[in-house]
Amino acid sequence: METKDAEALLRSQEKVWRHMFGFADSMALKCAVELRIADIIHSHGGATTLSQIASGIDSPSPDISYLTRIMRLLVRRQVFTVHNPSDDGAEEPLYGLTDSSKWLLHDSELSLAPMILMENHPSLVAPWHCFSRCIKEGGIAFEKAHGSEIWELASRDPDFNKLFNDAMACTSKVVTRGILFGYKEGFSCLGSLADVGGGTGSLLVEIVRAHPHIKGINFDLPHVVATAPTHQGVSHVGGDMFEAVPNADAVILKWILHDWNDEDCIKILRNCRNAIPTETGKVIIIENILKPDGSGMFDDLGFIFDLLMIAHTSGGRERTQLEWEKLLEKGGFPRHQIVTIPAPLAIIEAYPK
Repeated sequence: METKDAEALLRSQEKVWRHMFGFADSMALKCAVELRIADIIHSHGGATTLSQIASGIDSPSPDISYLTRIMRLLVRRQVFTVHNPSDDGAEEPLYGLTDSSKWLLHDSELSLAPMILMENHPSLVAPWHCFSRCIKEGGIAFEKAHGSEIWELASRDPDFNKLFNDAMACTSKVVTRGILFGYKEGFSCLGSLADVGGGTGSLLVEIVRAHPHIKGINFDLPHVVATAPTHQGVSHVGGDMFEAVPNADAVILKWILHDWNDEDCIKILRNCRNAIPTETGKVIIIENILKPDGSGMFDDLGFIFDLLMIAHTSGGRERTQLEWEKLLEKGGFPRHQIVTIPAPLAIIEAYPK
């Protein structure tokens, strides 16, 4: 075998090994979040010994050897830093935070810690093991793993429900900041805005706070809005988006349509079309746009999100620009433009005329 061929074979073998154990990174990350390692380092001002980290862990006798090995991988992945003060080992190495580990802080305004805990929870990992069965038999991965869909599990398991709600809340904060920063002009011309599937209204509250001239209508299922807190400038309306949507100058849909198949999305879009003015109305869709040949910062993540839809929804999917265009056309929106925002999502601004 030629040297070039041997090297190519070796590199391809390494790639398969790396992908095979890709889960190790997420498990180490989950461990760091569960032990609040980033928070402990942050509380010490950033330069922290392993002994100090261990003393901050909620345990009478943490295993330093295991901790050392977990930290070694996370340092290699640039989640944390390490500085060795002396070559003779007389002083302990000092661990610090990176820009990445700051997203693991539990009490930070912008944190992905709850999402890391949710996505690596055994109940949410289990459906991924059912992908081959879904290909062979069809059906819903989550249902195959648990005998019910994710919403049913959340309704009967308070701990899982809290885990899910905390994860959704943290990602909403992260995405909301990107929306407000990258879409300022898009809101300035609106007198009213309906957030369809808005949950307890967190996104709409931030939009109205930044644009107080807007009358906000938070729309979701009756039992959802029943627990929504009161906010100035925002009214809560209960209903079913498959039946009708409240009238407004514009409708916003954040991470809603990717949960549903094409037929259901068209129903939702047509109801949105009926709720806005024909001449001046628009629907603001905040979703992933898959780019098969894309090399942007979040382009690869979109394909992972698409598999996430297989694992956790009953027909949801991420879509390419062409797939969005076809869906919008059938839903009553022949024109659209795409607005890039600093987030793992984009804004599709669609118009009925």
